This record gives sequence, structure tokens and C-alpha cells, in this order.
Amino acid sequence: MNTDHFGILIVDDEPNIRSGLKKGLSREADLTETAGDADEGLAKFRETPFQLVITDIRLPSSINGLGLVELMLRSRPQTTVIVITAHGTVETAVEAMRLGAFDFITKPLDLDLIRQQVRKAREHHRLRLENCELRDQLASTGEISGIIGNCNAMRDVLQQVQQVAGTDATVMIQGESGTGKELVARALHDLSDRSNKPFVAVNLGALPETLSESELFGHEKGSFTGASRRKPGCFERAEGGSLFLDEITEIPTKCQVDLLRVLESQQYTRVGGEEVLDSDVRLISATNKAAQAEIEEGVFREDLYYRLNIVPIHIPPLRQRREDIPLLIDHFLTCCCERHHRSPKVFAEDAMQKLIEARWPGNVRQLRNVIERLVVTVRGDTIHAADIPAELTQVDLSTKNHGVNSNSVCSLASAVEEAEKTTIITALAACEFHREQTAKLLGVSIRTLHYKMNRYDLH
Repeated sequence: MNTDHFGILIVDDEPNIRSGLKKGLSREADLTETAGDADEGLAKFRETPFQLVITDIRLPSSINGLGLVELMLRSRPQTTVIVITAHGTVETAVEAMRLGAFDFITKPLDLDLIRQQVRKAREHHRLRLENCELRDQLASTGEISGIIGNCNAMRDVLQQVQQVAGTDATVMIQGESGTGKELVARALHDLSDRSNKPFVAVNLGALPETLSESELFGHEKGSFTGASRRKPGCFERAEGGSLFLDEITEIPTKCQVDLLRVLESQQYTRVGGEEVLDSDVRLISATNKAAQAEIEEGVFREDLYYRLNIVPIHIPPLRQRREDIPLLIDHFLTCCCERHHRSPKVFAEDAMQKLIEARWPGNVRQLRNVIERLVVTVRGDTIHAADIPAELTQVDLSTKNHGVNSNSVCSLASAVEEAEKTTIITALAACEFHREQTAKLLGVSIRTLHYKMNRYDLH
């Protein structure tokens, strides 16, 4: 990627300004061209890859300077634009910056000031290209926006993220709890043209059913008991950016209808309100359940599923990408030592092998929690196999010992209950008894977890 070449296009209807700027900025660029109106400017812009455009607001053509800015940035978002005008109103400045202009200056022009701005713009352009190049390099080594992985399955995920990020297509991320679905959603946002706008994440499984509609779409003052003021919802807070709906299959039936309407019309209303609001949001959803099974059970609408699942991305569980475990351990070890102000630690070979062979039902999230626990509790600089938590030991389900008789066999229902109880205890320990994280790890709602804990007296 060539970060050295820098071309400037000057668009202004006054010949003296065009010639003066071209002469004054000739040393700041490798190429300097001029155009007398928007049509000529757009034609030259399409022919030549200019890195900086300096354009007047009022131009004698079918479109004005703001329209020109919008067309150019839509065509090449990486272009840097400086807007100049003799009519320097706050409204015009705000509109120019909203469209993506780098700066806004007024006539009469100060050539020294413009030179300074051009140098800033050139540096801004160079940094932007270097960031793009760095992202490409990170992708080739298996790391984008915190996603770490070098196995073939994760390389496929990273490739999908790069291909889809620049579009507004809705994406459904599928994978077990703890595999990093939100990281993938953030990567889709970070690599998109919406990266400078909000990224809003909401866990639908953690929301009470009565508040789901208000959380998504907002509410007006007095719309229900306790609504003491107007509150914007997730769609409103994410305007212009990306909205990530985790545990999408947990969304109540009424909200499914409303969400489908937003996807079809790009419009919604707050709870208790009449004003119709436009929605410019890139929607990303995630689920740790088999959505098709939820559809067959009548829990999830099939038409909503097809609108959300335009681009499916599946994240493999950690047990299917064991070659990535040393990379993840190294990353978490460094982060946790820094966070807890511990001296750098290393894993002994037998400890590392034990972690590679562990079951990891909680996937990457469980691995991170285990590494953090070891960083905090192990006193020395080396972590040995004896330090690894007992719950990570593989359970041997083989029947090598054949002394089994009918008296030792329990009913299937009892076996299921005992397995469920053991799984919940293991998950609670892995999440250090944080209930919301445990519910995510198990792939159930917090309400279901509380019910199960009460049933098995696990408080």
C-alpha cells in the first residue's frame, strides 16, 4: 500500500482562488488539480485517486459542495475533505462534518492556515492507511479486534468478518456460550464505515420480559408505571452505528413482531409514543442455541430468523480449535499479569498440556477466567500442572471396569438430574459464582439458572 503519493483536487468557481491555491499548495502534494464546478470536480475525482479534496460550498452546477462531499466520500470513504466557504454558518459546518469532512474554513482564505491544514490532512490520511494496513497484517496473523486464532476454522471466521464488515447486511453469529460472539460483532463494527459511530450491545436473555420492548425502542414519560422521563432505547442510542442483540432467541414474542417491522421499514416508535423515528442501524445478532429448533417449537418466528440470518457466521467451540489454546493463554496471561500487577508468569510444559487437553465447556471465556485465577493465586513465576483447577480434569466415561450390576444403575431421570446438578456446580465454579456469567456459560437465561439452583438447593 503506497502511503507516499498525495494528490490534491481543488474545486472552486473563482479562477483566482483556484490558481492561487494550486500555486500555494504545489509543494505540499505530488499532484495538484483544479475544477471550476462540482460536475467537473466529480469527473476528475473519478478519473484520478486524489487523497485530499478542497471544495467550496456554493458551486455553479446541479449539486452544491455538500452534495459533492457526500458523493465523493460515498465513492471513496478514505478520501480527506476540507470544505471552504464565504458563508460560514454553524449549520453548514455541522453538516459538512457530519458528512465526513476533515475540516471547515472560511473565506477570505489564509494560505498559511490552509498549508497547515493540508499538512494535518496528509498526516491524517497516512495514519488512516497505516491503520488499514495494520488491520490486514493482524488478520493474516489471526488477530482482529481482540479475536485471536490461527486454526483453519478461525481463519475462515476472520475472512468472513473482513468480507462482510464493509456492508450493512444483517449478520447472525452462532456459537456456544463463551466462544467470543461479541468480539466478532465488535470486529464487524470496527472494520465498517460505521466504526466512528456507537456500538451498542444488549443481552436479551438478561432482560425481564416486561422491559424488553422499552429497552429496545425506548419509552415516553408516563407510558407505564415508573416511566418518570423519556428514555431512548437501544436503536436510538446506536443510531448511525451498530446494534448487537445477544441471545436473540430469548426475545419475547411481542418484541419479535416489532423487531421484524423495524427490519422491514427502518422505522419504529417509542413505547407510549406516536412519533415515528427513522432507524439507521446495522443489526448484528447472536445465539448459542439451535435457532431451527426454536422455530420448530414455536418460540422464535421463522420470518424474523430469515431476516436476521442474511449472513451466518459460526464460531467453533474451543475443543475444536485446541491449536489456538497456547496463543490464547499467552494473550490472557500477559493481560492478567498487567491488570493485577503481577510479575510475568509462564506455564510449565505439563501445565500447558493439561490446559490444551481440558474439556472447556465454557470455551474461551472459561479459559480466560482460569488464567486470571492462576495469575492471582499462584505465587511463583511458573505455573505447574498441580496448580491447574481440578474441575478441568477430563472425565473418563469409558467402561474399563466391568463390575457393574443392576443395583448400581439408577433411573434415567435421576441420572439426568445428577448430571444437570454437576454441570451447574462446575459452571458456577468456572465463573467464580457470578450468576449472569454462569447463565451465559450454560446457555440459559438468568431466570432458568435461578430456578435450577433453587431446585437443587445450590445457594
